[in-house]
Amino acid sequence: MTREEWLAAAVAAMRPWFEAEGAPLPEAVRASCGWPSRKGLSASRRRIGECWDPKASAAGASEIFISPCLAEPARVLDVLVHELVHAAVGVSHGHRGPFRRLAKALGLEGRMTATHAGPQLAARLNALAEKLGPYPHGALDRSAAGRRQNTRMHKAICPACGFTMRVAAKWAGYGLPVCACGEQIALA
Repeated sequence: MTREEWLAAAVAAMRPWFEAEGAPLPEAVRASCGWPSRKGLSASRRRIGECWDPKASAAGASEIFISPCLAEPARVLDVLVHELVHAAVGVSHGHRGPFRRLAKALGLEGRMTATHAGPQLAARLNALAEKLGPYPHGALDRSAAGRRQNTRMHKAICPACGFTMRVAAKWAGYGLPVCACGEQIALA
């Protein structure tokens, strides 16, 4: 079973929960493991799930993305419930009104922008996770990739004397200068 098949099985298992609350899920819901939109990756606005309006999808489906940083089945299902609430009430409601009412009715707790499963929902999700089996995914650790250079000026250092300078990547491509001590400067 792939990640997407696992998530689709989870969506199918949760459909009756939403129907019982009078908020059926749209027919076309696609859940996948993937990075959220660009603005959802910044440290101050990090997102672990995102639901896209069906109008944005060529297939006309509510597209849900679960962060690749998650791998624990119950937590993945917890985030999936939150995103399915968006799909059920419409993303235009944000985290207020109908979203809040349905989220609380299903058992989500905490700030509506960062919910977690309450005790009863957590028990349901754990039972569902056992039924589905392990989430077929290994979590990605963003910090393990190291920091990306975010400036056009690259650091260059003389290996002999430690002289440090900045050089544009464009000019570094032509060749780096020789230090006053006589050594070739290298990119750090």
